[in-house]
Amino acid sequence: MSDILGLEGKVAIVTGAGGGIGRGIALEMAKAGAKVVINDIGVSLGGEGGSASPAEETKAMIEAGGGQAAISTDSVSDWESAQKIVQCALDTFGQVDVVVNNAGILRDTIFHKMDPADWRAVVDVHLNGSFYVSRAAAEPFRQQMSGAFVHMTSTSGLIGNFGQANYSAAKLGIVGLSKSIALDMERFGVRSNCIAPFAWSRMTGSIQAKTPEEAERIERLKQMTPETNAPLAVFLASDAAKEVTGQIFAARLNELFLFNQTRPIRSVHKAEGWTPEAIAERALPAFKASLTPLGRSGDVFSWDPV
Repeated sequence: MSDILGLEGKVAIVTGAGGGIGRGIALEMAKAGAKVVINDIGVSLGGEGGSASPAEETKAMIEAGGGQAAISTDSVSDWESAQKIVQCALDTFGQVDVVVNNAGILRDTIFHKMDPADWRAVVDVHLNGSFYVSRAAAEPFRQQMSGAFVHMTSTSGLIGNFGQANYSAAKLGIVGLSKSIALDMERFGVRSNCIAPFAWSRMTGSIQAKTPEEAERIERLKQMTPETNAPLAVFLASDAAKEVTGQIFAARLNELFLFNQTRPIRSVHKAEGWTPEAIAERALPAFKASLTPLGRSGDVFSWDPV
């Protein structure tokens, strides 16, 4: 691993690192020379249960490769608990340099049938969890005048998807959180970026094929293994990305994407002000060609990964 990354001896917290994308990132961090705090509570995809086994497996893999790791089984979805995750890094390794907010659960339901409990559970882990862990790390980052946050957003939030109002809202909220961190902490040398990962994992493994063509496509999608997202996460955490902050990226097998961000694209002016009728008669026709079509992530990323 090239020393251009500057991660040798640094300490990285990776939440949800007991498997999938998080495990891939934790292993790649260790490969780059970082000491890793593996945070995972070992719950099901829906957030039920709990076990230290997934984190222990990741730790064993890191140590087998000659790396150093510690385990935190504290939940990201509670403020006091999230502080313990950061304290684990400080107690074990004496510092914290990188936070990767990857932990997540899914409770997919079509919007008009979504239970408020399922809304709260998903928002608590993804959005609140990203805030809690980031906020806990903000003080040591500020004191040492350096640090990097890598947050996981999703094309479900950036673009849209069916049955994921809770997940989509949380993931788009993470984009706003990341941008605010980037703005507020730039003067302390702290960076914050987002990744929209593509991976065949337990988060997507529930997709069912109804036709032979869909089954064939799923087999191609399975090539997007979780660890294909890890190089981008490690890069964004590294010194090689010291000038990159407030951005949104995606990794899709062998493709990398940089996303645009919300900015005005058309404007109309009426000196005497607007009425609802004038908006209908003059503004709407001017805007109509530039309206964003309603679509899902799969409509935008319509080609198979290669």
